[in-house]
Amino acid sequence: MTASIEWDKLGFSYLQTDCHIRYTWRDGKWDEGRLETEPYLNLHIAATCLHYGQAAFEGLKAFTCKDGKIRAFRADMNARRMAMTARRICMAEVPETLFLDAVRRVVDANRRFVPPYGTGGSLYVRPLLIGSGPQIGVNPSGEYTFIMMVLPVGAYYKGGLKPVRAVVLDDYDRAAPQGTGHVKIGGNYAASLQPHLLAHDQGYPVELYLDAREHRYVEEFGTSNFIGITKDGRYVTPKSPSILASVTNDSLQQIARDLGLPVEVRPVLFSEVKEFAEVAACGTAVVITPVNEIVRNGESIRVGPADGCGPTLEKLYRRMTGIQYGEIADTHGWCMEI
Repeated sequence: MTASIEWDKLGFSYLQTDCHIRYTWRDGKWDEGRLETEPYLNLHIAATCLHYGQAAFEGLKAFTCKDGKIRAFRADMNARRMAMTARRICMAEVPETLFLDAVRRVVDANRRFVPPYGTGGSLYVRPLLIGSGPQIGVNPSGEYTFIMMVLPVGAYYKGGLKPVRAVVLDDYDRAAPQGTGHVKIGGNYAASLQPHLLAHDQGYPVELYLDAREHRYVEEFGTSNFIGITKDGRYVTPKSPSILASVTNDSLQQIARDLGLPVEVRPVLFSEVKEFAEVAACGTAVVITPVNEIVRNGESIRVGPADGCGPTLEKLYRRMTGIQYGEIADTHGWCMEI
């Protein structure tokens, strides 16, 4: 199959690879895991993931680096975030050692699907943890299944970082302050599907959510954290109990500090947005998506260059992707060799 893959034309969609890896938790312990070639799961009709939303997932990437070696980026952070999610919705935690072993095993078994260095592609790794045991009555499952699947994906930006428009839909909230917005469960994304489609129908690739209590503070974009660069060069990102802590955002904050930029993690009033020099969404799939216009109730706020990426965001993007592809020294030990 790999002979027919046009690496430079890959998008971000499902593509069958050689296998995924699967573990089962029963009687208080995880099994040794096994590689499965069929992309199907035989699931009990009373599984708690289907009835009570016991489903969590992560997303990370592995890269063919400049030296020819394959490395996964910050997999340990994804392991810790999945463990936090599991605790919040009463699932069996996946130990970090097991999680990292799963990354090594499944990427190694699908090495031929890791896009070559220079194509701009990567191997997307999707860990999934679900309640797979039968349970009628609102209680946690007695059995859990941990799956890690992989697929090759292409660069989002072919020909440069392209800015997008965003919209605030005040009739929708992503998550409540004391809810589950800070963990990565499937239900959070189910809640965002309708506003996401509405935004697309109106011509906006992304939607921006404000705080559920007052609609005065910036929370995050539909699938990405919000970052802003002030006119005096500060890196600002919102602080809220209902925001999902992004691995990409954490990495960009450290890179900003490495470059001498002050970093502020704090509540961000929506009224501040017009004062930023640059704004972006950040996440695993894209690293940085520049946002040059935000529309709310028909009022447009324009930020940054009209047809490209601002200089600070571009510098952060180049440094981040340089580390991921082994072009820049990994001084923080973020990359795990496979």
